[in-house]
Amino acid sequence: MKEPVFTGSAVAIITPFKNDDLSINYDEFKKFIDWQIDNGTDAIVICGTSGEASTLSTAEHYEAFKFCVDYVNKRVPVIAGAGSNNTEYGIRTAKKACEYGADALLLVTPYYNKCTQKGLYENYKAYHDATDKPIILYNVPSRTGVNLAPETLKKLSELPRINGVKEASGDISQVMKIRALCGDDINIWSGNDDQIPAVMSCGGKGVISVLANVCPQETHDMVQKYLDGDAFGCTDMMAEYLELANALFCEVNPIPVKNACNMMGWNMGPCRMPLSEMEEKNYNYLKGVLDKYGLIK
Repeated sequence: MKEPVFTGSAVAIITPFKNDDLSINYDEFKKFIDWQIDNGTDAIVICGTSGEASTLSTAEHYEAFKFCVDYVNKRVPVIAGAGSNNTEYGIRTAKKACEYGADALLLVTPYYNKCTQKGLYENYKAYHDATDKPIILYNVPSRTGVNLAPETLKKLSELPRINGVKEASGDISQVMKIRALCGDDINIWSGNDDQIPAVMSCGGKGVISVLANVCPQETHDMVQKYLDGDAFGCTDMMAEYLELANALFCEVNPIPVKNACNMMGWNMGPCRMPLSEMEEKNYNYLKGVLDKYGLIK
């Protein structure tokens, strides 16, 4: 059995940018991290998809790792997004995260290249052999164009530091197959907020969440209910927050969630191109949902 990097709710944290030059707004970042930890977030994923890692320079990527690890200061685990479609580059990024003291790595499947299952195995084995921290694999075929098959995960689970998978395929049958093949050799986290109860029922340890950016305590509580044996309570909470979770994906992530945080009073700035401003109708819809949930002051 592999001890999970965390149980509960990890926020896939957004990266605040300054409005004038789009540099990282570290003053606001500190406030947001404190708010997350004070409101139940169990771990922080820095420089993931929601953090717009693909538009950060290499220097910014490294700087964000160091800032987050140092500022969190062991209050919760820090998981560094270090995946790439260039294995050599990604390993350099992962090593830097380990050097700075990240507790674990989150490695998305290589995107655009569309490597084979053999390629996926060899890619992840190379990361594993080059680093010394637990690794969470990230399967999100809707964004990468490739699915990490349960059989490949089974083979990867034999490597001691492959700790688990963030499963965002949307296919609950696949999640159950992972559980059947890998058992306790792979920890599973939901990568889709709307599937938290379903993934937990397949043996999941929690969620790596977009919703937690706006509702950290509620997302934590939802997962904790299941962990405490209250499956129906978890499902009821998911039903209660389903409209909000879905609204945060009315345009491609992280455009809506960053706008939502700005609406709530945070100074998160805009997204970097090629992500654009929201369509007016979607902005108004999102604002209405946030208001319904009492999130706009």
